Amino acid sequence: MIRFLTWLRDLLMSVVNMFAKAVVLVILLVAVLLVVALARGDGMPGNMVLALDLRDPIDDSAAAPGNIFTPRRATVMDVVLGLDAAGRDSRVKGMVIKLGNGALSTAEAQEIAAAIDRFKAKNKFVIAQASAFFGAGLGDYLAASAANEIWVMPKAPFSVSGAGGGELFLRGTLDKIQAVPQIAKRAEYKSAADMMMEKQMSPADREQLTALMNSVYDGAVRQMAANRHITPAEVIAAFEASPQFSEDARSRRLVDRIGYDDEARAAANARAGSGAKSVKFTDYVKEAADRFGAANIAIVEAAGEIRDGTAKNSLLNASSGIASDDLSAAIGQAARDKNIKAIVLRVDSPGGSVTASDQILHAVKVAQKAGKPVVVSMGGVAASGGYYISLSANKIVAQPGTITGSIGVLTGKVSFDKTLELVGAKAETVAVGKNTLMDSPLQPFTDEQWANLNHQADVIYDDFTAKVAAGRKLPLEKVRDAARGRVWSGTDAKAHGLVDMLGGFWTAAGQAASLGGVPGDGMTFRVYPRRTGLLARLGMLSDGLDASLGLFGRIESLLNLPALQALLGEVSSLPQGGPGSSLQLRATHLPRP
Repeated sequence: MIRFLTWLRDLLMSVVNMFAKAVVLVILLVAVLLVVALARGDGMPGNMVLALDLRDPIDDSAAAPGNIFTPRRATVMDVVLGLDAAGRDSRVKGMVIKLGNGALSTAEAQEIAAAIDRFKAKNKFVIAQASAFFGAGLGDYLAASAANEIWVMPKAPFSVSGAGGGELFLRGTLDKIQAVPQIAKRAEYKSAADMMMEKQMSPADREQLTALMNSVYDGAVRQMAANRHITPAEVIAAFEASPQFSEDARSRRLVDRIGYDDEARAAANARAGSGAKSVKFTDYVKEAADRFGAANIAIVEAAGEIRDGTAKNSLLNASSGIASDDLSAAIGQAARDKNIKAIVLRVDSPGGSVTASDQILHAVKVAQKAGKPVVVSMGGVAASGGYYISLSANKIVAQPGTITGSIGVLTGKVSFDKTLELVGAKAETVAVGKNTLMDSPLQPFTDEQWANLNHQADVIYDDFTAKVAAGRKLPLEKVRDAARGRVWSGTDAKAHGLVDMLGGFWTAAGQAASLGGVPGDGMTFRVYPRRTGLLARLGMLSDGLDASLGLFGRIESLLNLPALQALLGEVSSLPQGGPGSSLQLRATHLPRP
C-alpha cells in the first residue's frame, strides 16, 4: 500500500511538473514573440508599392477567425479596410494588382473598385496587370477598370464579353434509376432544387436569370465606361468583339499598355520614386490590422452558409460559414460594448437553416432594442437566409451587382428505394412512431407526410414574408409580389424596396455613423467576434513575425495534406424536410455574373 501511495504521489508530481513546464514554455514563447515584435516595429519600408494578387477566388469576409497556426487569408473586407489604411499611410505610394483569371464576381469587383477609388483619391496610383483576361465574366475587368493603368501581356487572350451561365438538370437521370424527388418550394422562382425536379429550365427561372444578368451587365458596363472615359456603346462594341487579343483590346481603349508583369512592377516602382520596394498586400494588412484604436463602429462579418450551433473553433481548426450561436454572440458582444455606437453587419450568404437564420435575426433585433442601430452591407450574395438575417436592419445597402432577395422556402428529399432494387439490393426499415422515418431516403413521403411538408413550407413562407413586411415597413402584398423565391440584382431590389440604397461598405459605414451620431471623419472600427485569451494574444503576435520564423507555416502545411483535408472537409446535402429537421432558406446554384 505504501509503495502504491508513493507511486501515485510521484505520478501526480510528474503531471504537475509537466504542466508547470508547459506554462513556463508558453510564457517564454509569449515573451520572445513580444520582444521580436517590439524590436522590429511594423517592419515596413519607408517607400513602398503594395502588391495585391486577385487571381484566385476571394472570400468576402471571415465569419470565423483563423487561429495561430492557420491565419485567415485576405478577404474582400481586408482589401477594403487595408486600402483605407494604406491611403492614409504616407509610406505607401501605390499598388500593383494582378488579376485576369476570372475569380471576381461583379459585386466583389464593385466593392474593390470603390476601395481603389478611395485609395487613388489620397494621391496614390494603381496599376492593374493581367497575363490575360481569360474569363468571359465582367468582374475582373470591372475591378481593373478602376486602376490608373491596365497592363496585359502581348498576344494574350482578352475574353471579357458579358454575363452568363447554365444549369444542369438531373430529373431525367433520376427517372431512369427510379429515384423519386419530392421537394416543396415557395414559390415559383425558388429554383435551387429544379435540377432534381425538372428536366429543363422553367419559364420562371429563365425569366429571373435573364433579368438578373441584364441588370448586372448594364450596371457594370456603365461603371466601366465611366472608369475608362469612353461611352457605354463603345464598351459593348468592344466586348462584342471578344474573344480577342490584348492588342485588339488596347486599340478599343480597354487596355493601356502591352507588357509583362516585371515591366509593370518596374513602372510602378519608378513612379513611386527612388528606393521603392514591393510589399505583399497581405503582409501590409497584418501590420495594419490593429490600427483603429478605440472603436465606435462595430463590423460583424457574416460570410458563408448559415447553419445551427457553433463552429467549435479549436487550436487546430477554424470552421467556415455562419454558425448561429457564434454570430449571435458576436452581435451581442458588439451591442454590449458601450463605446460602440452602431453596427455594420456585413452579409455574404446564400442562406441555409431557417432556425439558425431566425436566431441571428433575433440577435439583430435585440441589438436594435438596446439602442444600437444596425446597417447591413451586402456582399456578392445576400439571398434567402442571407436576406432573412438582414431584413430588420435600420438600413440595407447593396452593390448594384449583389444577388439578393430569394424570399422563399425549400424543403424535401429524394428517395432511392426503387433504385436499390434495380441493382438487386433491398432496404427495410423498422420504426416506432408514424413519421419517425419521414426524412428517410429509403422510402417516399406518404400523401399525409407530403401534406405535412407542404404545410410546413406554407407556414415558414408566410412568416418570412410577414417579417420582411414588418422589417422593411412595406405592405404585405408588395412584399409577396417581390418574394416568390425570386432573386434580384441590388439595383432591382432597390426598385422593389428590398434594399434602401446602392453602394458598398463605406456607404453602409457612413449610414451607421449618421445613425449612431458619429462624425463621418471620426469613424473607427472593430471587427467582431473578437478573439480573447492567451491563444488570441499568441495569434496577434505571431502575425507580425518574419517568414524565417516559419513554424506556424510548416504546421499549416501539414494540416493541408490531402488526407487530413479529406477528413476535415464537409459534404453538402440536399435540404431535408419533416419533423426534427430544418427547412431551408437557401439560394444555391446562383450564377456569378
